Amino acid sequence: MLPADVPLAHLNPSLLLLLLLQLLPPASSFFPNIWSLLAAPGSVTHQDLTEEAALNVTLQLFLDQPPPGRPPLRLEDFLGHTLLADDLFAAYFGPGSPSRRFRAALGEVSRANAAQDFLPTSRNDPDLHFDAERLGQGRTRLVGALREALVAARALDHTLARQRLGAALHALQDFYSHSNWVELGQQQPHPHLLWPRQELRSLAQVDDPTCSDCEELSCPGNLLGFTLLTSGYFGTHPSKPPGTRQKLLDISPASSLSFVLDTTGSMGEEINAAKIQARHIVEQRRGSPMEPVHYILVPFHDPGFGPVFTTSDPDSFWQQLNEIHALGGGDEPEMCLSALELALLHTPPLSDIFVFTDASPKDAFLTNRVESLTQERRCRVTFLVTEDPSRVQGRARREVLSPLRFEPYEAVALASGGEVIFTKDQHIQDVAAVVGDSMADLVTLPLEPPVVVSGRPLVFSVDALLQRVTVRIHGEVSSFWIRNPAGVSQGQEEGEGPLGHTRRFGQFWIVTISDPPQTGTWVILVTAESIPRVRVQAQTSLDFLFYFGIPVEDGPHPGLYPLTQPVAGLQTQLLVEVTGLGSRGNPGAPLPHFSHVVLRGVPEGAELGRVPLEPTGPLERGFLAASLPSALLSTAGPFSLELIGRDGEGQSLHRAAPQPCTVVPVLLELSGSPGFLVPGSKAPLSLRIASFSDPQDLDLRTSVKPSFALTSNLSRVRLEPNESAWGRLWLEIPDSAAPDSVVMVTVTATGPEASPVPPTHAFLRLLVLAPTPQDPLAAPAHSSGPILASTSPASTSVTRGRAGGGLVGNPWWGTVGGVLLLLGLASW
Repeated sequence: MLPADVPLAHLNPSLLLLLLLQLLPPASSFFPNIWSLLAAPGSVTHQDLTEEAALNVTLQLFLDQPPPGRPPLRLEDFLGHTLLADDLFAAYFGPGSPSRRFRAALGEVSRANAAQDFLPTSRNDPDLHFDAERLGQGRTRLVGALREALVAARALDHTLARQRLGAALHALQDFYSHSNWVELGQQQPHPHLLWPRQELRSLAQVDDPTCSDCEELSCPGNLLGFTLLTSGYFGTHPSKPPGTRQKLLDISPASSLSFVLDTTGSMGEEINAAKIQARHIVEQRRGSPMEPVHYILVPFHDPGFGPVFTTSDPDSFWQQLNEIHALGGGDEPEMCLSALELALLHTPPLSDIFVFTDASPKDAFLTNRVESLTQERRCRVTFLVTEDPSRVQGRARREVLSPLRFEPYEAVALASGGEVIFTKDQHIQDVAAVVGDSMADLVTLPLEPPVVVSGRPLVFSVDALLQRVTVRIHGEVSSFWIRNPAGVSQGQEEGEGPLGHTRRFGQFWIVTISDPPQTGTWVILVTAESIPRVRVQAQTSLDFLFYFGIPVEDGPHPGLYPLTQPVAGLQTQLLVEVTGLGSRGNPGAPLPHFSHVVLRGVPEGAELGRVPLEPTGPLERGFLAASLPSALLSTAGPFSLELIGRDGEGQSLHRAAPQPCTVVPVLLELSGSPGFLVPGSKAPLSLRIASFSDPQDLDLRTSVKPSFALTSNLSRVRLEPNESAWGRLWLEIPDSAAPDSVVMVTVTATGPEASPVPPTHAFLRLLVLAPTPQDPLAAPAHSSGPILASTSPASTSVTRGRAGGGLVGNPWWGTVGGVLLLLGLASW
């Protein structure tokens, strides 16, 4: 969450100053990210600076804001130790509190920071790096990026806010690295750097001789006794004049609650079930660290969908949900995927989305785009479908509809790591308890074999770091049993058994294993008339995040160029970030160790390979790296990741990624010029498409939300291997465009109609700002330090095609949320 729940003028200036001090570098330059350590061991990277600053500020916030119901933190407990997110969360929220979302948010900012050195629209722009004596222009771009981050935060676009924050922090770090501010003996942040109404004085000009020429990586002592503020030069444009200098940031364990609701006349029971679950979650978690930080609601019917309702106030969400009733209707199908796409655009990453419906989708053509968007957002989608042929009211023509009409839901659930649960009206309120279970941040345990077959045993492993293990089974089940490592079994009978408690709702069973579960290998056997559905979940703090990228070893900025998904034929690195390694209760205990990842095809589950992992950076940070095998990258298609290792006592550990990945057939890059959109303007966008494997005949389609005019000079392209094509798009922003809103542009590359090659999608978020806004970062003339101007009162947001409004304040998060607005790292 990027909260706007407190006026910015209420922020503690000393904490803002602390952030700036944390970002002050030593008198040297930095490489982009952790992969840069391969090229320059011991270097301090932009990623290091951003993460260390965020963790230090987070610690200061936790010290200033004692945790509810827990003893306050003590600074001395953290002195002399490497500061880790896992330790901070365990100390503040309690042992085992997951830091995964916080670390993912921090990673978004860090990667956006590092990307400034790789993206073609930014890497060679001296204004974005404080190079070439363009310090005034750099200050303008820095303040602009900060303003865009604040506006995107108020618009509830978490990803865009973090991207712009990362760009701002990169520029801020570059100012102190690429200029001679530190060499001039300054030990405090520049007093006017963030205030555009304050003049930057004593600046060197392009023709001023400031240093001796130097061709080395490091040039100590080459300043010519210069007392003006000067900068370095990078690259060849602009060139370095003779004698000038050249040198080389989710604080909560809680998630969001996102509902997509069919509101046609037959949906009364389902809507009531959603209300009951939402009320239960709100009342159970209100005022605690596990209270949802965002609430999203998108209704749909026939033929419309929306508007989207977003808020951080549970009472506002409950009021809005309570006003929804099952009215009207029409023939199945409905606009379900359009509503889901709208929810994905407004739901924070790493969230669960729950779809309640009794109809198939009318907009099945959106299936692949929604699949791709779930993976880009890393959101898990669960469909609760009350498909009941015996129902006589509300839906017509049910008997003539295709039996395959729910396949789009199956495809989206598979791509997102979610599931489709079929039930009936009389059971929906009980089955909907999966909403509350998923809100507990459970991980899904891998099954062996991955494909469930009636009558064939399924195996899963339980380790000492797992608790609250649950087994869900649904379908036309005749019988099942579960057996623990000691050979003790339990069948499908309801009630308490030797292993745990069993509940049944029609053809849906939930078995809750008693804590602590016995460690070792467990077995499930299910007998069913058709293919049963089995899912095993558990609660744990030990999990992992993963990213992909292309190693960039040439040029002045070696590092990793980030990718959303691997590209066929393109050498790709996998970075695994293990969360939950910290153990403040026993700091001397050996850390868990992960040795390799298992790659599996999706959905068949066949093993595609085992890739060894190598530690990258300090072991306690949990960064592991691997090169994806060429065989995996030779063909486009989905695959899954499983992390294999051992705990500190040598017992096996097995974790699975929450959703599959996809090797996409081509590299599709969509970018815009740095900055924001203005109503009444026309913005150019750049498109690059490249093939690194087979020849490709591709059609290109574009879409915009909201529906602004978009034209392109590239609609079809043929590519040979290792060939690229470039295109230009023009986005027209109408005069009526709402300021402080977010625009999503999507480009889709598809093969011929009968081609087995899956489509590739590129998503770009852009910000619309008023042309001459009052500068929110301007300092009053009497100010001697950073003071941010007040924003308008926060409010709940309701919008049909865009993000907007602010957040209703949560008093518990007042100070915490306000200060972390600048970092963009507050909880989702």
